[in-house]
Amino acid sequence: MNPYSELAKEAVENYIKERKVISPSGNLPPEFKRRAGVFVTIMKSKELKGCIGTYLPTEDNIAQEIIQNAIAAATEDYRFGSIRKEELDSLSYSVHILQTPVEVKDESELNPRKFGIIVKAGRKSGLLLPDLEGVNTKEQQISIACEKGGIDPREEKIAIYKFTVEKYEE
Repeated sequence: MNPYSELAKEAVENYIKERKVISPSGNLPPEFKRRAGVFVTIMKSKELKGCIGTYLPTEDNIAQEIIQNAIAAATEDYRFGSIRKEELDSLSYSVHILQTPVEVKDESELNPRKFGIIVKAGRKSGLLLPDLEGVNTKEQQISIACEKGGIDPREEKIAIYKFTVEKYEE
């Protein structure tokens, strides 16, 4: 397992079993010291059990970002119940480290296999990671991101941002 997914797994297991939030070790490898937005996805077989993240960094480093978002994905994703102890052995984790979003000037720049998107309208926003199964066109991608953000794409002035990710899976 890669170190990013391993950290997400360790954070979730410690929190679910003992209600403890782990701290990153004081001797972090250089790749964990940078700052970036991070999404953590938790799957059970091929079923989504939680996915929460930040598109801009909110913590001091990627390690802290992974820990916070892994716990949130396991316990706070409104679409699913909290992960239970008996599920822990059957879960898999993926970590998406986001590059800084860039505003899209023209929809022709979009490619749902390569770029994730953030759609914003006023205070509302919806985010969709890249390369998701069943999302094959930029129109689908925009529609789903709008739906996630509660945005009506026909009525609101929307801004679209694109980003790439480094994806790490078990």
